[in-house]
Amino acid sequence: MNPFSYARPETVDEALRLGSQPGARYIGGGTNLLDLVKAGVEQPQFLVDVSRLPLAEVAALPDGGLRLGAMISNTDAANHPLVRERYPLLAQALLSGASGQLRNMATVGGNLLQRTRCHYFYDTGFPACNKRKPGSGCGARDGINRIHAILGASEQCIAVHPSDMCVALAALEAVVVVRDTTGERRIPIADFHCLPGNTPQIDTTLAPGELVVAVDLPPSPYAAHACYLKVRDRASFAFALVSVAAALELSGNTVRSARLALGGVAHKPWRVPAAEQALAGRPLTALSAASAARLLLAGAQPFEHNAFKVGLAERAVVRALQVANRPPGGSP
Repeated sequence: MNPFSYARPETVDEALRLGSQPGARYIGGGTNLLDLVKAGVEQPQFLVDVSRLPLAEVAALPDGGLRLGAMISNTDAANHPLVRERYPLLAQALLSGASGQLRNMATVGGNLLQRTRCHYFYDTGFPACNKRKPGSGCGARDGINRIHAILGASEQCIAVHPSDMCVALAALEAVVVVRDTTGERRIPIADFHCLPGNTPQIDTTLAPGELVVAVDLPPSPYAAHACYLKVRDRASFAFALVSVAAALELSGNTVRSARLALGGVAHKPWRVPAAEQALAGRPLTALSAASAARLLLAGAQPFEHNAFKVGLAERAVVRALQVANRPPGGSP
């Protein structure tokens, strides 16, 4: 582990001042960053501990939406009455991640910034990783790529984004609120994470020194009909091979609007508006759900070991929509 300096500011303004220094990194729960530092993947010069900042509130917004402070733990966010009542899709996604102990430490802001769990990225014994060392190549393309991307990948990187929370936030069209020493800006979740392109080392659109201070959820018509489905190799403490956030707004038996997002398949949560629009205006059937699933997976380019993800994702979308379509409190 490389040596680094450390500070624990008490105010947001002080944290922003410290975080604007070269080589500085913010750290909250540390459930991802500390692992990367110990493995030698990340080498910050200065850690700015934001865990004491007053950013752990959950507050109703005037428009009927909800603000989650960046420092609220995943456990507290998932179990907050307003989250469970208005955004059960998010609560389900949060509770499917990691383990109880890690959810107690991990924060909403840190969850947004998780880095990929690609083996070639995490293990510095593998020399070829463009995300870790730009220009070195992508070991996963010709290596073991079972967990890797089937959508949105590039010649430079086929890693996937690991967060469950972010898949739900994508379906709910959340907005990430960030601050630096010059002020505040709002980033729609669809624009927050990057596809790899030619710069796979860049995961988000955050500028240096910017701090995530909150996530805003708009008013949602999807509380009664939502499902987060996670398919993984074991029942807990495992990342998704494929996950689906499905949400329906129903009028009788007719779908008024739908939201679908995939996880475990791309460098960011994956949405295709055409797949959602295909469901609107008619009852949900096995045929319409399968059609939406195919639209969501259109253009998939699997690799040697992960071609199974295409069919798996299509079936998972159909299943998640079926569960979301059930009557509130009813059985799947």
